[in-house]
Amino acid sequence: MPLLKFVKRNVRRAPYQAITASMVMFLTFLVLSVFLILALGSQQILKYYESKPQAIAFFKDGTADIDIAAIRQELELTGKVTNLKYISKEEALQIYKERNKDKPILLELVTANILPASLEISAFTPKDLKPISEILKKEPVVEEVVYPEDVVASLSKATTIIRWVGLGLVSFLIVFSTLVILMVIGFKIRLRRTEIETMRLLGASNWFIRAPFILEGIFYGITGATYAWLVSYGILWYFGPFIQKNLADLNLYPVSPLVMGGLLLIELSVAVMIGFAGSYAAARRYLRL
Repeated sequence: MPLLKFVKRNVRRAPYQAITASMVMFLTFLVLSVFLILALGSQQILKYYESKPQAIAFFKDGTADIDIAAIRQELELTGKVTNLKYISKEEALQIYKERNKDKPILLELVTANILPASLEISAFTPKDLKPISEILKKEPVVEEVVYPEDVVASLSKATTIIRWVGLGLVSFLIVFSTLVILMVIGFKIRLRRTEIETMRLLGASNWFIRAPFILEGIFYGITGATYAWLVSYGILWYFGPFIQKNLADLNLYPVSPLVMGGLLLIELSVAVMIGFAGSYAAARRYLRL
């Protein structure tokens, strides 16, 4: 197509300006990629903890089954419990061995007798954990109650901070990228004033004159976004297994190809808008068509 040939020629004529524009777009979309991945990951972690609020009651040695059954019944009557799971001393030992199978030194002196039996309580919402824990603390056979009182609240705050900081940084870079595209395209228009005037005299339409510059701006956006997506995917592929090791039962890796494909579509869409906005503004300002 003639327009694409014009774009290719424009890029070759001023390679340093083209590299500058592409690198700025690359930086913008790399930050956008990282922000979206962090926001999505933190949201999944928050949903995980919100969907599995749990308190654990550890029983004193010698607690009778009838006492445990009475506690279970009392908790069920509150209407705040979704699941109750009793863990005996032997089961606690098996869980301990599984979690520390790579640390044989920690397994040598541990027996079922020194581990307490416990009751795991899942609630409907994190807010239900506090009244449940108050009930458990009043029971004489309960030695200790553990529940993540501030985990969900802290995760919620962290997710909010990530969203606002990321949104502010990405917004700044988008505006900055648009201005860079405007300046680069404007510079190229000024360099080609004589050629543009000749095209006008030959009867070229306004669209025919503007289109190559607009497509060139879009080209910079797409190039930067594509490379940024590839780099972010590479970073995620490299560090993903290390992150997953610290997430226990929460499976965030490997990331679904559909998620990464959706991320690429979002970035390309934003890239086209930035490239179009910057180059169109430059064409309107400097061509006066």
